[in-house]
Amino acid sequence: MTDSKPASNWMRFFDHHAPNYMSNVFTRGTPAEVEFLIAELGVTPPARILDMGCGTGRHSVELARRGFAMTGVDLSAGMLSQAREAARQAGVELELIQADATRVKLEPVFDGGYCVCEGAFGLLGQEDDPEEHDAAILANMAAGLKPGAGLVLTVLNGLKMIRQYSDDDVRKGRFDPIHCCEHGSMVLDGTEESVATREKGYVPMELKALVGQAGFSVEHIGGGTAGRWGRRQLELDEYEIMVIARRRQAEVSLSAGIDI
Repeated sequence: MTDSKPASNWMRFFDHHAPNYMSNVFTRGTPAEVEFLIAELGVTPPARILDMGCGTGRHSVELARRGFAMTGVDLSAGMLSQAREAARQAGVELELIQADATRVKLEPVFDGGYCVCEGAFGLLGQEDDPEEHDAAILANMAAGLKPGAGLVLTVLNGLKMIRQYSDDDVRKGRFDPIHCCEHGSMVLDGTEESVATREKGYVPMELKALVGQAGFSVEHIGGGTAGRWGRRQLELDEYEIMVIARRRQAEVSLSAGIDI
């Protein structure tokens, strides 16, 4: 199942899943999530916003309806095809870029950005270094955001992973406790074929350090599960962690202004 091309298994999975993605229960909260993004990014139309791992464009389309200039980046041609059709039906324009989030090159033109709902962050190829993979995504986002621009990021909750796996799972290769990575498989929609998957979770202090090293001042770390966005305390067994941060204009202490 392993392919030498970066994240190729994820690309195949999402290409197959794209037509069915919007049937997922968590997509029903899109309008409220968009209002949250606008408030936390601190943007007003016609600001330019980066959607890293945009998928079917569910957030980008809603933001474009509100007058924002949206750029979406995604690895999957299938997901981007869905995004183009959603934009056409909504009567809005999106700039859509098919690229690996770890490799995309961006100019510092964006007034805000987000990477949410496992659009790219933490979705590893079988040979990817977990730290280098996600650090590269953050570096590329930092390169594209203007100084002072806001960032919203949601990632898999490593605390939940740790609590649900056992030593037997470690021995059988289902969970890597050193890198906090799950190893599993997913069935390709419409087929009987499955592909190997590898996903990384984070604990809050690890995440704070990684985001800070990429050039952001972290304002908040807490619960971030889709459908329940807000500045709130993280629950140990919820699916996702949220980070709210801002692109630094100058080097500051990584410990300043943290709300955990």
